[in-house]
Amino acid sequence: MTFYVENDTKKEFPFSIQEIFEKVAKEVLNTEECPYDVCINLLLTDNAGIRGYNSEYRSIDKETDVLSFPNIEFKLAGDFDVVEEQEADCFDLSSGELMLGDIIISVEKIEEQSHEYGHSELREFAFLVAHSMFHLCGYDHMTDEDASVMERKQEIVLDRLGIHRCGED
Repeated sequence: MTFYVENDTKKEFPFSIQEIFEKVAKEVLNTEECPYDVCINLLLTDNAGIRGYNSEYRSIDKETDVLSFPNIEFKLAGDFDVVEEQEADCFDLSSGELMLGDIIISVEKIEEQSHEYGHSELREFAFLVAHSMFHLCGYDHMTDEDASVMERKQEIVLDRLGIHRCGED
């Protein structure tokens, strides 16, 4: 599996971005029973950078915490059978890995939201990676029911990894 990380900022964290990204991504993939080795790209940027991407790709001219760009059009969330139909567009010819998609996270939002929610930057980063990974696996939160499913899955993954909000055992 290949996990690319690019940090466009000077922000340094008291944990390994690469290590946490890989742990969380792998746990989501295990939870979803993904049968493939994957390639995922992660870009860390600032609020201005993510606002630019949000404006360019979603026509929303405001900053956000995370953007997800799935490479697969799932018919059912988490059902990787659809990959066979899209094989030519989904796999890296040189590595054979499934190109799952791209994630962009604002480091400023990690800082802001960790303070706002009263937990560590590690927890906020891990949450944003889990959230985005489920988007890359076809999940969304457009309805209350879909949001509930996605939230439950995110919490299960973070709990399995022992990454909790402050005050949680």
